[in-house]
Amino acid sequence: MRRAPYALAALLLGSVSATTAPTLTLAQQAQRAQVIVRATLGTPLQVTEEGVGYTVVPLKVTETLAGDAAQLPQNQGGPALYFLSGAEGLPTFQAGQDAMLLLYTGRLDSPLVGYNQGVYVQVNGQLTSGTLKTMDALRSAIVAARGQR
Repeated sequence: MRRAPYALAALLLGSVSATTAPTLTLAQQAQRAQVIVRATLGTPLQVTEEGVGYTVVPLKVTETLAGDAAQLPQNQGGPALYFLSGAEGLPTFQAGQDAMLLLYTGRLDSPLVGYNQGVYVQVNGQLTSGTLKTMDALRSAIVAARGQR
């Protein structure tokens, strides 16, 4: 019976290493988001603030659908995404990408709603994730979902 506490501790510690979140519908993401913006992504960079490392993606906000982008963490005088360095399963971003972002305003492992679900990148006029294929369709679905709050 002495092994039981050790086995339980091993199970609990093993489950802490990976962050998972339940799959959210677009409507659920839109309703949970504190800020929703369309933005051009800047070059990701590594920063350390108060001893904590982050991957920071500067944003050039082109449209705000909900909330206030000024409430997002700031880097170099503008809004930015702050991802905890070393967190698992983070999306990869490239400078110049056009994306719709459904965000929390606090500094978390990931600012994206649903732990990385709230990002919709457009490449060659088409969205790369989700069932909707254009930014216009995505915008309409988000506005409709926010209206149901």
